[in-house]
Amino acid sequence: MFGVTMGQCGITSSKTVLVFLNLIFWAAAGILCYIGAYVFITYDDYDHFFEDVYTLIPAVIIIAVGTLLFIIGLIGCCATIRESSCGLATFAAILLLVFVTECVVVVLGYTYRAKVENEVNHSIQKVYNQYNGTNTDAPSRAIDYVQRQLHCCGIHNYSDWRNTRWFKESKNNSVPVSCCQPSISNCTGTLTRPADLYQEGCEALVVKKLKEIMMYVIWAALTFASIQKMHISHLILSQKQLVHWENN
Repeated sequence: MFGVTMGQCGITSSKTVLVFLNLIFWAAAGILCYIGAYVFITYDDYDHFFEDVYTLIPAVIIIAVGTLLFIIGLIGCCATIRESSCGLATFAAILLLVFVTECVVVVLGYTYRAKVENEVNHSIQKVYNQYNGTNTDAPSRAIDYVQRQLHCCGIHNYSDWRNTRWFKESKNNSVPVSCCQPSISNCTGTLTRPADLYQEGCEALVVKKLKEIMMYVIWAALTFASIQKMHISHLILSQKQLVHWENN
């Protein structure tokens, strides 16, 4: 009788832990989807500076995994509450598969993070040459957005604008007003007042920004994989306890 009571207590305790872990699991899945969406939207602001569309694959995968895990988490809760050893085994197998997928995301994240610099170096000159200063032109909007957001001007510095088609055609010895420091009033972008302009070039800052964004994907996948590893361990332990209880 005492052994039966202890077994029931052990199973109840395991169920409580698993339900709690499922709640953490759902929260983590929500965060994972949020980070993936954030990365996807942010990268969209810089898409003119890299041509490899596969760079976004890690973000797309973690969004898909996060969405799928909401459904899987519900299955896990049902299996836990119903004390189904078969259900828990299936749930653990699915989690293991997702864990492997997240490890792949980490590898892809590091791979594409390493490619960012080459991508930006290859395309940024072309984007600047396409600038025409109109708000209806996508490359122009992208450059103005980047220069305002990252507080930069030109590729390496503001003098790079001298080599662009827009600068030569405008013939006003000025750079776009998006190069102007916000603290300077009545800034027109004229090169006769270079102190009014951002001094740092955009190329290095765009590379840095994109690498930081990709690190969000990597850290999210690593964190979530760690949570899943703990979850899988408890599932295996609970399944063993449940099988032992059913056999006795």
